[in-house]
Amino acid sequence: MPTKWTVEELTPGRTVEATFWPNDVEGSAFKLRATHLDGRRAPKVVLSNDDRIVPGVPCTVRILAVHKPERDDRGRIEVEWMGRAPFRIEGVYLDPVVSKKLQVLLEGGLNILLDGPQGCGKTVLARSIADSLGMEFVFFNCGAVVEASDFFVSIQVRASESGAPVTDFVKTDILLALERASDRPETKFLVFLDELNRCQESARNALMPALDSTRRVFHPIENTFIPIPDNVQFIAAVNRGREFTGTFSIDAAQLDRFAPLQMDYPPPTAELGILAKRHPSVPKGTLELVIAVADAIRRAGDLPGSLSVRATDEACVYLEHPLFADDGKRALPEVLKTSFCGRFPGRWDDLTTDAGAVWALVRKTLAEHKVPIPEEMISG
Repeated sequence: MPTKWTVEELTPGRTVEATFWPNDVEGSAFKLRATHLDGRRAPKVVLSNDDRIVPGVPCTVRILAVHKPERDDRGRIEVEWMGRAPFRIEGVYLDPVVSKKLQVLLEGGLNILLDGPQGCGKTVLARSIADSLGMEFVFFNCGAVVEASDFFVSIQVRASESGAPVTDFVKTDILLALERASDRPETKFLVFLDELNRCQESARNALMPALDSTRRVFHPIENTFIPIPDNVQFIAAVNRGREFTGTFSIDAAQLDRFAPLQMDYPPPTAELGILAKRHPSVPKGTLELVIAVADAIRRAGDLPGSLSVRATDEACVYLEHPLFADDGKRALPEVLKTSFCGRFPGRWDDLTTDAGAVWALVRKTLAEHKVPIPEEMISG
């Protein structure tokens, strides 16, 4: 599907979905504006004065008129409210109750903390939220943060023309986003703080004023505090569990700045739908086998970690490639040995290791589904 509408497609009377934000364009007669319809970029700005439209809440609208359709640099699309749009997130599974909670938090503009096992889709969810709501997505990995200022600037040393060292302060994507948000109040920004608990507590304290009602942060280059614009929303993600190294606990005061949401791996039926959409050339029966093995590993209670959805996705990448696709189910054991066992410590052929325990589960599940395993792979 094209990423942008043509004017000819958007005829009056057509019903589409959109998310509107306050229109701060000086001199405009319209209170609300949107840039996307049904997830595709509109050829002109979409405007409305309908009081039933709630900013930031997806809704369905009907096109009333397209002004100056012949101009690429002028005109507008006027719409009216038709109803509340269903909340949809593509490419990731959300429990229906969690989905409702997420919608409430997004509408309220609260900071959200996604807590779940590795590879359950936290980053995909955050990116999908930005795409579905027409927000600018800003990704920041907190694992590289050592000092509080690292959230906003990085220090780089270079040689000057004379050879003397010069220190440059380079703005991070977070600080750049805050500056852009101040200049573009009509655009909503989603700042995603990935792996928030991989930086030390003292560094995270720098974010506290940004996440509470104070809504400001210290600008280390200008040596002053700057406000957080209202069109910026924060979502953070954490991985917690004894299998993770290099992580730090989040204290009560920091947790209280967020509304926590628990995520988990998708149930088999939901994962089947996700993988079938991503890898349509892989036979359904093969997808079901991949998911059955993954589910058996995830339900095993004696492993120190679990199996992410990245692993099932990676297995499908192998299986849909011509180098493996022609081998049918014969390729499956080899692929699962790499994609599944390789995510656990040890060797697949050593039953005393976690990888060996996973290989035993792979063999057991495939045997239950009458999938043959090559003789040279029976050991272990």
